[in-house]
Amino acid sequence: MSFTRAIQAAAAFLRRARNDFDRRSLGYYAGAFCVLLCGLVLLMPSPYVIETPGPTRNVLGTSSGKQIIAISGARTHKQSGKLLMVTVNASGVPGYPVPNIATLVMYFRPDTTVLPSEAVFTPGQTSEEYDKEANKEMSSSQKAATKQALAYAKKLGVDVSGVNVDMHIDDIGGPSAGMMYTLGVISKLTARDETGGKTIAGTGTMESNGKVGAIGGIRLKMQGAKRDGATWFLAPASNCDEVVGHMPSGLRDVKVSTLDEAYKALVAIGEGKGNSLPHCTV
Repeated sequence: MSFTRAIQAAAAFLRRARNDFDRRSLGYYAGAFCVLLCGLVLLMPSPYVIETPGPTRNVLGTSSGKQIIAISGARTHKQSGKLLMVTVNASGVPGYPVPNIATLVMYFRPDTTVLPSEAVFTPGQTSEEYDKEANKEMSSSQKAATKQALAYAKKLGVDVSGVNVDMHIDDIGGPSAGMMYTLGVISKLTARDETGGKTIAGTGTMESNGKVGAIGGIRLKMQGAKRDGATWFLAPASNCDEVVGHMPSGLRDVKVSTLDEAYKALVAIGEGKGNSLPHCTV
């Protein structure tokens, strides 16, 4: 194509474009602009956090080839069942942004919780700060679990002098696994088969006074427990308002307030006497 013909073609295109523009109303262009603007907004990072049921881990088993609870200085015993710690997957936290359109879609799913970001992390927090805080909470939880477990095992007649406990888990932070860590250490140190071959899940912080504390995301954690084969779920009494009416079919909750209650409930479940245990009520 010659230069002259190219100029003529360009001029013809511009004339057609102007004719098309003149035929369109102002409302048409305003509508098109609004559609474009809405599309851009939907693709922008969301100010909300999306939570879904996360993976579970058997605290009596392994993670990445290592014992989740490694004990030295004492004889340990195997359990025939499982003790599952439960987690929540979170998107929209520092380092893991999600677009508004994903938040909008996930809002209508029954296995999802959408929360304002300020309810989950401090505004302006970096991914490094967020991870550091989660890891610090996990480390503190493990220390409290070890202390409470050894003290309780001693009451059960176990010689805990010289016992060292090391806990290993990848990519999971926060304090909510404290109770299950505690029960895991006790179960490994005692000759009794507390689980009785059953898969028992649970959640709750382990306080320095032996109390089981409230946690977040319990509805999603119960779904994860059911998904991974649990038939029993140890729930903090202070979370009962979130448990009632949301327990998945086939999963039985047991309300616990202290380590003593949690351990006795574990033993009762293992012996097939779990149906008499208290559960959450309105």
